[in-house]
Amino acid sequence: MALVTAAVVVLDCAEPEQLAAFYKDLLDAEETDASGNRVEIKGADGMRMAFRRDVNATPPSWPRPENSFQAHLDFHVEDLDEVERKVVGLGGRPLETKDMSGPYEERGYADPAGHSFTLRCVRSTAPKQG
Repeated sequence: MALVTAAVVVLDCAEPEQLAAFYKDLLDAEETDASGNRVEIKGADGMRMAFRRDVNATPPSWPRPENSFQAHLDFHVEDLDEVERKVVGLGGRPLETKDMSGPYEERGYADPAGHSFTLRCVRSTAPKQG
């Protein structure tokens, strides 16, 4: 048995209830705990996230260099355009990006509190059947 296991990703924000609602809808998640200054959700795939109230939280400024990355999340998707519409509809916003080169097609966004995340299109490499 591992001595340490990953438990939950926690994002600080001014309004945890609102940010939890954004990710709950995006990830088709369920709320598992809302006590005091923290709201926790669990995604359909088992990913757990929590949102902790910090009235002094400062959102990252990425891609600008000042106060840049504080944390960064990657989500795998099958259809970038469809998920982008969902992100924007939930209050997220696309981030300015100059070069998103790499082995996967990806796009950067900020959640309503300003935390950055990337949607990465992961296409199947298995041959088609039938």
